[in-house]
Amino acid sequence: MPTANEIRQQFIDFFVQKHGHTFVPSSPVVPHDDPTLLFTNAGMNQFKDIFLGTGTRPYKRAANTQKCIRAGGKHNDLDDVGKDTYHHTFFEMLGNWSFGDYFKKEAIAWAWELLTEVWGLDKSRLHATVFEGSENEGVPRDDEALEYWKTVTDIDHSHIHWGNKKDNFWEMGDTGPCGPCSEIHIDRTADKTGGPLVNKGSADVIEIWNLVFIQFNRNADRTLTPLPAKHVDTGMGFERVTAILQGKSSNYDTDVFMPIFDAIQKITGAPEYTGKLDDLKDTAYRVIADHVRALTFALTDGAQPSNEGRGYVLRRILRRTERYGRQVLGTTKPFLCDLAPTIVRVMSGAFPELEKNLARVIDCIREEEESFIRTLDRGIKLFKEAAGRAEKEGRKLVSGEDAFQLHDTYGVYIDITEQMAGEAGLSVDRARFETLLEEAKEKARGARKRFEVTTVHGDLPSTDDSLKYKGLGAKAKIVGWMKDNLVGTSGKLASGDQVALLLDKTNFYAEQGGQVGDKGWIRSKTGTFEVDDTQRLGDAILHVGKVYEGTIKVGQPATLEVSGIRADTMRNHTATHLLNWALRKVLGEHVEQKGSLVDAQKTRFDFAHDIPLTSEQIGEIERLVNEKIYADLPVTPIEMPLVEAKQIAGVRAVFGEKYPDPVRVLLIGAKKPADVTIDNSVEFCGGTHLTHTGEAGFFKIVSQELVSKGVRRVTAVTGKEAVTTVQKIASVVDDLTTRFRCRPEEIAARIDSLQEEIKKLQIQVKKGAATDMGSAADKLLASAKQVNGAQVIVGEMPAGPDEQIRNQIDRIKQKAGSAVVVVGWKDDGKVGLIAAVTDDLVQKGVHAGKLVGQIAKVVGGGGGGRPNMAQAGGKEPGKLGEALELAQKIAGEQLGE
Repeated sequence: MPTANEIRQQFIDFFVQKHGHTFVPSSPVVPHDDPTLLFTNAGMNQFKDIFLGTGTRPYKRAANTQKCIRAGGKHNDLDDVGKDTYHHTFFEMLGNWSFGDYFKKEAIAWAWELLTEVWGLDKSRLHATVFEGSENEGVPRDDEALEYWKTVTDIDHSHIHWGNKKDNFWEMGDTGPCGPCSEIHIDRTADKTGGPLVNKGSADVIEIWNLVFIQFNRNADRTLTPLPAKHVDTGMGFERVTAILQGKSSNYDTDVFMPIFDAIQKITGAPEYTGKLDDLKDTAYRVIADHVRALTFALTDGAQPSNEGRGYVLRRILRRTERYGRQVLGTTKPFLCDLAPTIVRVMSGAFPELEKNLARVIDCIREEEESFIRTLDRGIKLFKEAAGRAEKEGRKLVSGEDAFQLHDTYGVYIDITEQMAGEAGLSVDRARFETLLEEAKEKARGARKRFEVTTVHGDLPSTDDSLKYKGLGAKAKIVGWMKDNLVGTSGKLASGDQVALLLDKTNFYAEQGGQVGDKGWIRSKTGTFEVDDTQRLGDAILHVGKVYEGTIKVGQPATLEVSGIRADTMRNHTATHLLNWALRKVLGEHVEQKGSLVDAQKTRFDFAHDIPLTSEQIGEIERLVNEKIYADLPVTPIEMPLVEAKQIAGVRAVFGEKYPDPVRVLLIGAKKPADVTIDNSVEFCGGTHLTHTGEAGFFKIVSQELVSKGVRRVTAVTGKEAVTTVQKIASVVDDLTTRFRCRPEEIAARIDSLQEEIKKLQIQVKKGAATDMGSAADKLLASAKQVNGAQVIVGEMPAGPDEQIRNQIDRIKQKAGSAVVVVGWKDDGKVGLIAAVTDDLVQKGVHAGKLVGQIAKVVGGGGGGRPNMAQAGGKEPGKLGEALELAQKIAGEQLGE
């Protein structure tokens, strides 16, 4: 029986060594070059530019095994994992490709050869499907593929089936490359009678290989045009074919997963995996094994858990897994982090990149586990209470309110709640939950808006804002205003009226994409309107402000004047793109934009990174950005179709952001997409920018900080603000060099020397204080009062570190033998008290904690502690003498005086 590693290598060798393909390593499971895609979900993702005609490769044939995750968006298997034997969030896809080289004949013949001759599968169990055509779509049936199945293979002709458009026609999107598919299925029924079950969703007859023949282009009018170059794109599930070749009925019974199950059993101490579908323990094993693979690969490739986008999906995966471990397998501490090394051991032969960042992956998983565990137990308890209420009231439904509280307060996401509900024979009011969730989001969005808009009453005219890229001055027509959600399209405004002015066109930039809205002036022949902010509402641009003088009338022509500070905003915005590029250069491709704010004073950039930047890294980032500025590179905006823009090498976009189609792409250092290299910044951006980088002048990072777990913020300045910052730093350095009488490069050494001197002085002071305390303690001991064979030692000590005072008390106790010791001291307007009792007197009922608690009340404080040692404090130092007298009295009474 071949091992999983042998099966993977046999596939690659078959195409590389025997049929002239080039082995192309798997692309990252986090598609950094396509931020609008959650995860790499198919082998063809890295070749999309070839299919679109926007890219080329130095080879015509390729083969590989691609790491994939399907756990969100259109392709989402998350909810099915664990329930059956073949669904996964992470999986490998074996594939071979032809880019304008071989086509259907070779693809079909070689697939049959590998399955039946190399791997020896029973031909009588194999079935093939061919596209039946679609009259409505104007697509003919694939008679060509049918003929090749009959002539270049020896498949039983009765095992060739027609398939519909849903199963046997592939399209990249609404427009673009597409073509028919031919799928290979295997019949695993005992008597080989599974033919009628092909494409019927049966576990007894499953697809093992999909051959896609890309031969058409889907036009905007839905018609099809033959492509000049035809391509082949095939995909075969590695885990599925491994199960077949190893004679297993479940993917989870193969050597892909069994080492992980062994590790789970060893780490959790749970009963062994038995492969049952109706055993919650075995479901937990499958979920944990699958999910920890997804986590390890995603984190290795640069993803970070968060509350949005792919980071949110990863957090869902981890929390689902943690819940199974805690509630089903009985874990009491983080355990997923301990499974990551097993994933690396099993998979690093095929994917050596797993070994590079294992420590970081382990730390990240552990931190996420620790954070969730703190609220998980309370969340599970709350769910049980909610389920109990539902059953008591005769409902089979957990309320949306309970589900939302679990999600919002305890981080128990809705899919986890639905899992627990299903296990309890209940369901969840998902509709009510979604309503509450949307209300919470809307409330949060509303809290961020300065100009509040709820329901607009009246027709809001659209605004042509294309002039925003053409300068600070423009001409327009006043078409109305909006105030208190009412749209006005006639009449006039008087001096002091505060509204959002509406124009037919504008050169004002509305706040979007992190760039703040413009300020400025709008002037008509009768008045002047001061714009404090510019916002977008649908297709309208709102010029928010007030009538500064005179009157403003609807229908008047107006002169627009954007504030000159926009030039500073543009400097900072272009520098932000360079900063994004430089951060990835210095820190790595895991850096992903999480937010930004660009205004005239600064750029503030949030990004995925889990540790502070070192001074060396900050210096290197500044150097890279300033080199681009000094090079005075062209800054080129280009509009192009979104699907083509996504294929530009290294393009960056903010995940989750909705971009128009066509989209505006900003190139720095390249004048057209074909010229882009790794040394160019390329981003989707609708903001206003410089024409050349040299206009930014100078770039300086002024601070960095932690925003949230895994997200850091860098604030930087450009132009005159950067010069001012450097001048301030230089002024401080000049002052220090004057004071220390040294050169700038010697300042650090001088400071180190001073700190060392201070440490030595502090040691000497402590020694002196200890001597003073020792003398004071000896005096207290000498004046001790004898009560029934014990000494009562009470008095005031000089202030000092608590540790030194305790040391003196211990010394007094040792000398006294049997004693009650109470000392007090005054320090900066406060009182400190410590009581100590030797063990023999503790046995007689004397309690230091109770004693010090009583006397602390006299000085306006409180405290307590153990019977043999306790501490307290107060805020009335004038009453310390009175407190110590009370201590003397209480100690005497307790000793039977």
